[in-house]
Amino acid sequence: MGQPVAGNPTQYMMEKCFAAAGLDCRYLTFEVRPEGLGDAVRGMKAMGFRGGNFTIPHKVEVIQYLDGLTNAAELMGAVNCVFRNTDGNYIGENTDGKGFIGSLQQATEVDGKNVVILGAGGAARAIAVELGLAGASEITIVNRTAERGQELTDLLNDRVKTSAIFLPWTGDFEVNQNTDVVINATSIGLGDETARVPIAAESLLPQMVVADVIFNPSKTQFLREASDRGCQILDGLGMLVNQAVICFEIWTAVAPNAAVMREALEEYLEL
Repeated sequence: MGQPVAGNPTQYMMEKCFAAAGLDCRYLTFEVRPEGLGDAVRGMKAMGFRGGNFTIPHKVEVIQYLDGLTNAAELMGAVNCVFRNTDGNYIGENTDGKGFIGSLQQATEVDGKNVVILGAGGAARAIAVELGLAGASEITIVNRTAERGQELTDLLNDRVKTSAIFLPWTGDFEVNQNTDVVINATSIGLGDETARVPIAAESLLPQMVVADVIFNPSKTQFLREASDRGCQILDGLGMLVNQAVICFEIWTAVAPNAAVMREALEEYLEL
């Protein structure tokens, strides 16, 4: 199999885990232009790939070339993982939200919790849907663009059947004291450990779990502020590892060693 190559963090994790599991598999990365996406998926099918990951800008557009979607992916309207099922069909799944849930469950149960999600983009959408499916009591979507925030809120209320409200994000957002979990699902802080999420830090209470989807840096300014307030914090590394664990098992039917993936990710990021 050779040694894993450091193309991107997911590739590095996957190849390390293939080796640890003794699997003769490779995780290859390809840059595909939007106009070539259909050909790429057809090539993937023709060569009998077990599956693959799709990222921005292909998460929505890839759907038209697939044979079906899981329930969660259909609700989200986006796919990040494709797998070949026993009938030979290629099915779209979204593991981003499931990866987050796996990380969150190490800190608290989801069922019955009141959750605040900052942002309404792809990551927020995936996380919100999975939280709703997992039994969250109420989800508050906080976003600067009202149309996008309300659209996600309506999806949660109408299709996921979870109580959800939208609040416009103006100035420093103050978290309601009855909140159990606060999630930064925006890109604020990516690659910048000094970037500040506009939130009133004094509204973060010690009984809250505060999470960030950003994995680099692993401890963002947002998480540092929450930690200083006594909150239990979750970094984005856990979400990335957990969604990779899910993809690995979907493709190989082998339960991977999550510790190997976490160690590989930290090695890749030089943490």
